[in-house]
Amino acid sequence: MRYLLWLLKAAIFFTLFAFALNNQHDATVYFFFGTSWRAPLVLVVLAAFAGGMVVGALGMLPGWWRHRRAAAQQSALTPPPANAPAASPAAAPGPAVEPMIPRQHGL
Repeated sequence: MRYLLWLLKAAIFFTLFAFALNNQHDATVYFFFGTSWRAPLVLVVLAAFAGGMVVGALGMLPGWWRHRRAAAQQSALTPPPANAPAASPAAAPGPAVEPMIPRQHGL
């Protein structure tokens, strides 16, 4: 299975490498106010892809923060299980143990 995965990665790499070699001619991107950017086509495509990833991640940030805040509030409001031993102030001193907060998928 591991070799099949490496073979798939190599195929994707060589496909993208061939794409880059076949698209080395210059492309001009025109911006506002008469400005333009002239670069090889593969760099223009790579810049557009990277910009799209950044914009997508920034668009998802508020939702991630909202879910993390809701999970933290939920774990703070959840009482400890009934069969858990009660912590007494006379307990032996030791390192403080923080309760484990279950992580939500994707956060």
